[in-house]
Amino acid sequence: MIYPKFIKENDCIAIPAPSAGIEDVLGQNKIMNANKKLEAFGYRLILSKNIFKYEHGRSASAEERANEINNMFSSDDINLILCAAGGDFLVEMLPYVDFDLLKQHPKLIAGFSDPTGLLYPITTKYDIATVYGKNFKSFGAEIWHRSENEFLEIIKGNLIKQNSYDLYENERLESITGLEGYNLTNQVYWHTINEQEICVQGRIIGGCLDLIAELAGTKYDGISEFQQRYKNDGIIWYFDICDLSKEETIRTLWKLNELDYFKYSKCVIIGRFGNDISFYDYDTKTCLEDSILVKQNIPIVWDADVSHKGPCLNIINGSISTIKVGNGKGEISFILK
Repeated sequence: MIYPKFIKENDCIAIPAPSAGIEDVLGQNKIMNANKKLEAFGYRLILSKNIFKYEHGRSASAEERANEINNMFSSDDINLILCAAGGDFLVEMLPYVDFDLLKQHPKLIAGFSDPTGLLYPITTKYDIATVYGKNFKSFGAEIWHRSENEFLEIIKGNLIKQNSYDLYENERLESITGLEGYNLTNQVYWHTINEQEICVQGRIIGGCLDLIAELAGTKYDGISEFQQRYKNDGIIWYFDICDLSKEETIRTLWKLNELDYFKYSKCVIIGRFGNDISFYDYDTKTCLEDSILVKQNIPIVWDADVSHKGPCLNIINGSISTIKVGNGKGEISFILK
């Protein structure tokens, strides 16, 4: 596994818009506040020229978005690439991305949600660690949650132990200034089958399940090679589910199993569902009990803090991770080897 250099004060963070841009005024306020706050930490920032463009959910054409990423890949002046925001159409640019440029100029790439479409191929196909959990827009809140501060510690190379949060945002409040933080109202509780304690170590990989389902089996899916490289470590999967219904999740997990995704799995971690949708009255527990994971006797954790119902933990894709779960609490740490 290739671990790019961590960043330090005065390093340059580039902010591409590989998916959606931000056209609403409140969202733009949040972007500019994120810029101000990260500059205050001593970082130099380069923002995409398309960051405030938005047409049918896209910041620019697929080719233009890819060219922006390619230029950032090739620049030795850029130390970290942090995607601006999520969206729906990042995958369109993948045919135009020159991943060899990143291999020649390794650097940390980070993002959340739709940027899974970029992070997942980089780690599984090109064996370069990436960071899942935050987009640039995440840093625009006037008052940060500790998850934002933990992200900054991790990208500096301080491999802190992250613990599950106390509360999560079950429903977002209407934005007034654009600078609001999370609406933390609901108790966090990490579940396991039969509520047994789990302590497991393995090579961690995952992201937004909606996107991984789209990439699975395509030429941008390197999981077969990834698993062969690290089968002796065992694989820990984590899935952040955005829009999939419970029924779609059951089918998606079945498909991934048919593609041998879970061949060397030591544990699968499922975040809180972004949208609680079921046509057969499934809750999360019965959904997962009816999934192929249980039939394969794979330990499952669910309602974890890898979710669109934030805040979200920060995951170093490709690292060795230790996961501990018990009494509704979770803990995650990383080893780079």
